[in-house]
Amino acid sequence: MFFDFSCSNIFDGLRRLLRERAGGVAVTMALSTIPAIGLVGGTLDVYRMYDLRAKLTAAADAAVLSATSKAALSMTAAQASTKSDTTFKGELSTDQKAALLTAQPSVTDDGTTRTAAYSWQANVATPFLGILGTTTTVVAGSTQASAALPVYMDFYLLLDNTPSMGVGATNADIAKMVANTSDQCAFACHDMSTTPNDYYGLAKKLGVTMRIDVVRSATQQLMDTAASAQAVTNQFRMAIYTFGSSASATGLTTIAALTGNLSSAKTSAAAIDLMTSPYQNYNSDMDTDFNKILTSVNGAIPNPGSGNSASATPQKVLFIVSDGVADYKNTSSCTQTPYAGYRCEEALNPSYCATIKNRGVKIAVLYTTYLPLPTNGWYMSQIAPFSAQISANMKSCASPGLYFEVSPTDGIADAMNALFKAALQTARITQ
Repeated sequence: MFFDFSCSNIFDGLRRLLRERAGGVAVTMALSTIPAIGLVGGTLDVYRMYDLRAKLTAAADAAVLSATSKAALSMTAAQASTKSDTTFKGELSTDQKAALLTAQPSVTDDGTTRTAAYSWQANVATPFLGILGTTTTVVAGSTQASAALPVYMDFYLLLDNTPSMGVGATNADIAKMVANTSDQCAFACHDMSTTPNDYYGLAKKLGVTMRIDVVRSATQQLMDTAASAQAVTNQFRMAIYTFGSSASATGLTTIAALTGNLSSAKTSAAAIDLMTSPYQNYNSDMDTDFNKILTSVNGAIPNPGSGNSASATPQKVLFIVSDGVADYKNTSSCTQTPYAGYRCEEALNPSYCATIKNRGVKIAVLYTTYLPLPTNGWYMSQIAPFSAQISANMKSCASPGLYFEVSPTDGIADAMNALFKAALQTARITQ
């Protein structure tokens, strides 16, 4: 065997090897470029997927928020679902809409809560990942939101404006009336016969604030509270009644018929005033017949409904503001011994409230404390014997959680607003 170890042969061999290796490097580089291109292109495809997903998610967010917005809460679930779908698609471009495979709104109302959801699927072209066999990819997502549904409620305000509500609103007002009347009377009786007997006029002259004045102002403030508390237009409606403008025509008297125009109701409430009397001791001062009034107002309140939507019958709340003492003719069923055999003075009879509550009507009671009047002989002989029963009966009249008592040092306006808000909370809890 012969081996040629000459320098020239050795260099020729090296040149041939290098030529062969150069070709292999080129092939290797070419092959390695394919996944590199796929990696870069795949990144672009992934970015495209994330970009579309982000835009569709944002559109779905807008969709569910539109279905649970204040404006939408007055709509039915079906109407809100349509609004949701319109909002979703209105957020998208033509290309984004074309990419959609499914787009599904869902709005449900369970009585107290609205839940809105939106789910979607979309197809994303992936041309670079197609090198690896994936030409399209599906992205999907869903969004959900919820909101408390408004409870539609009708309030029927029954305001005691009988002569006893002419008492001074505070201890200072009472003291001023006692000090300026010959018979030390704390009541500003609205006697229409002669000026000297008109303690109502005297109270005005002295600058005394009567309890009826505070009730009037508090009622007007309540209209503002209700208006600001509404989640939707006409969520709350108000009717205002008194026991009558005159002792000669007692009975349920409309100050404002049931209305959703709370501003108008506020204006009407300015007419709330103390019941007048034709002359002193007219009809033996029997001006407060709770049994008759509660029977009448029960007939004025339609059957309540769920209040869950504008189309459903609103819930009903009877709102009573009174000092809780009846004074009327009753010769047979008075819980106290009638004066002269016919004049019955007693605490409000809660059985009449039970008749109303049994229909599903809630009763909110604001008891304006019947103040002890130790300088008044009539109070001491006729009212004091059952004074402890007054607040108990008023509380028994009220639905659970809807009773407030207001003393002269408390604010009637604040109490009325608090009672109103308590009624709203109770509406939520009991559904």
